[in-house]
Formats: sequence, structure tokens, C-alpha cells
Amino acid sequence: MVIVFVLVAVLVLAVVVTANWFMWRRLFRDTTSGPGLVRRAGAVLIAGGWLLAIGALVAERSGAPFGLQQTLAWPGFLWLALSMYLLLAVVAGEIVRPLLRRFLDHRARRTDQVPSEGSQGNDVGTGATRETATASRTGGTGGATGPATAHATATHPPNGPGADTPPEGSAEPRTTLGPGADTPPEGAPEPPATPDPTGTATPVGPSRRLFVSRIVAGAAAAAAVGTVGYGTYDVLRGPKVKRVTVPLAKLPRAAHGYRIAVVSDVHLGPVLGRGFAQKVVDTINGTQPDLIAVVGDLVDGSVKDLGPAAAPLARLRARHGSYFVTGNHEYFSGAEQWVEEVRRLGIDPLENARREMPYFDLAGVNDVAGENEGQGPDFVKALGDRDTARACVLLAHQPVQIHEAVEHGVDLQLSGHTHGGQLWPGNLIASGANPTLAGLDRYGDTQLYVSRGAGAWGPPTRVGAPSDITVIELASKQA
Repeated sequence: MVIVFVLVAVLVLAVVVTANWFMWRRLFRDTTSGPGLVRRAGAVLIAGGWLLAIGALVAERSGAPFGLQQTLAWPGFLWLALSMYLLLAVVAGEIVRPLLRRFLDHRARRTDQVPSEGSQGNDVGTGATRETATASRTGGTGGATGPATAHATATHPPNGPGADTPPEGSAEPRTTLGPGADTPPEGAPEPPATPDPTGTATPVGPSRRLFVSRIVAGAAAAAAVGTVGYGTYDVLRGPKVKRVTVPLAKLPRAAHGYRIAVVSDVHLGPVLGRGFAQKVVDTINGTQPDLIAVVGDLVDGSVKDLGPAAAPLARLRARHGSYFVTGNHEYFSGAEQWVEEVRRLGIDPLENARREMPYFDLAGVNDVAGENEGQGPDFVKALGDRDTARACVLLAHQPVQIHEAVEHGVDLQLSGHTHGGQLWPGNLIASGANPTLAGLDRYGDTQLYVSRGAGAWGPPTRVGAPSDITVIELASKQA
């Protein structure tokens, strides 16, 4: 077993390292012309981000000083979300990259093949001008004697007077070295090259491959930052209210329209604190519910650190009270202490217990994570001796508890835990681990409603899974 665990850990580490190396290559190495500050800064950014993320996770789980947890949590947890979407964007860029290069190549070929208007005539004229100039200097091409040369020879014979002096207007080059001579002295620098008469020049700047890499990397970074930024804003502004009607066959006519406000996965901690708790309380109270159900994962930390953050929960108001069941994160944070704390705040904890409400039975079971502490769910204790003629609503943090709920004749189970996947494409993993990811579903005669949750764990970010507080409106089939 230990060997298998080590092999899996090594494999996961290799995948993470390879993925981050690929991300660094595409974002930093391929966008620069050589080693330098940008590449080193990219390596520091990626490695430092992961160190902060690991530090934030370790600090939270080990109960490090709360100030240290808060210092590490924001940058560390946000890096987890940002690195994931950077990697996804870079991988998506591998599809765009060849298409962009092909487009640029095609555009360059069209530019080369189609001359600009009048360029052909200009080239011809330029060539003719060159030939005329050359002929006038050398007396023709291939040794032929031009009219000017013939006239000069007839007027001044080679061996006659004035032979050394070229005729007036002659273009024949001088051979005498001296002041004003056409031939520069030995050792003199070469004159500057004559510009290309066509006016073209070799382009200066990054290669096409480098240009494409920069465009793709810039788009990937912008998409990742934008996605994480909006997803974080979506969490911090607070959950929205979602309303769902659930008909129950055993519900009496008098209970038709009964409202239960369901809130799960608030995850008060080093990131989401007292201000967020107040937003949750205000949102719930604004729905004027008949009953409030807090179905687990309320906190990520000890009562000592998070007691002040949870204090606004004392202002929850409902006609028939507020009730709480533990989630798996309560068992990471000291479940017994939190059970006492929520009771002190005026919320009734249902530890494998049941309350007879005016129109139905309300029951709650502990989370399955409590089994490690001898405090696991006990359906018999919570439901064993109840009147099965009455409708029953069960609070259970994890949707996987639905199967035992069906066996005990529960009419409606209210759960959370999944966050709806929280960060797309995390919903694909969450769907495989839970019978229902979010929303209302039916299992035999039992209905299951799963809330996406009000907060977020790890990165305070949601993508494709908006937070919610759900108002369940019970409907009587007898009405």
C-alpha cells in the first residue's frame, strides 16, 4: 500500500512539474529571443506561486497563527485558480497557434505575389535608365562604339595633339591620380553603398514564430486573469437567491408554500470573514423563511480564530428557527467546539437527531467524515422511531448519503458539499464523485436537493458554478 501511494505521489508530482514547465515555456521562453530577465521572472513567478499555495494549505490544516494564514491565503489560493486557467488557456493556444501561423504565411505569400500598382512599369523604367546610363559611360554594350565615341576619335586622333586631354563633354573616366581624381587613394574607406533603387528593405524585428508566440501567450494570460478576476468578484459580492418548488405527497394542505432557506458551504476562514458572513445573513433574512437549514461546511478554522467571523449568524431570523448539521470541514476544524458555538449563536445542531415541526419531521445526521472520530452518521438514531405517515425532511451534508435516506423513507434530503464543481472543469470530477452535482433530483420515493453553496473553498473563485442560497418552497399535493 505504501509503495502504491509513493508511486501515485511521484506520478502526480511529475505531471504537475511537466505542466508548469510547459506553461513557463509557452508564456516566457517562447516569447523572448534569448535568456534574460523575463525568463527568470517567469520561473520565479510560477515557482513562488506554488510555494505560496502549498504554504496556505499547510498553514490552514496545521492551525498556524491566523495572521499567517490570512497572509498566505489570498495569493496562494488565487494562484491555484490562476495557474489552472493559465494552463487551460495555453493548451487551447496550441490549437490557435498553427492556424495563426498559416494565416500569416498565406498573407505574406499574397503580398509577395501581387505587386503594387505601377510597380512593374517602374521596374522597366528603372532598368532602361540603367542601360542608358551605362551605355553613355562605356560607349555601349559588348564593345560597340557609340556616336559620342566616334565623334571624339575623329576630332582628336589617339596620337595627335590633345590626345591626353579628353574631348569636352566626354564621359571617359580619368586615369590620372591626384587632387580631384575619381579613384580614391589606396587605403581610403569604401564609399557607402547605393540604396536599392526598388525601395525595398529587409524587415527588422521579431520573427514570425516569435510574433505568433507573443500573440498567443498574451491572449492566454488575458483570458486566465479575466476569468479568475470575474470568478472572484462573483464570490465576494455574495450568493444570489434561488427558488425551487418541491412537492411532497405527505405534506398537509396547511403547509403548502412552507419556505426553507438552505445554505451550505459558507467556508468562513482566512479569506471569507465576518463581512461575508453578514452578507449571507442579510440575504437569508431577506427571503423571510419559515425555517433555516445550515447543511455543513460552515467554517475552515477554529472557534478561537473564526468566532468573531461567525458572530453575525446570531442574527438569523426564521419563524421556526435555524438548524445545523456538520460537514466534513467541521471535522478538520474541531467539530465539537463548533457544535457548541452554533448552539450559543442560537442555531440548533442536529447531531443524528430529529425535531417534530408543525407539519413534518426535520432530521439531521452527522457527516461521514465524523466516522474517523466516532461521530459518524446514525440514520437509525435520527429516523428509526418516527411516524412514517408524516413527511420527513433530512439535513445531510453530502449527497452520497441519499441511499441510506431512501432506505429510511425520507421524503426530501437537503445537501451541499459539491459546490457545483466550483471551478470549471472541476464539475466533471465532482459529477463522478456525487450522485447529484447540483439541483433537484429523485431517487425512488425520495427527492434530493443539492445546493452549490454560498462561499468557496481554497480559491475564493467560482467559474461556471455560481453560489446560491436556495429557498425551498414545499408544495402539498393535497392543496
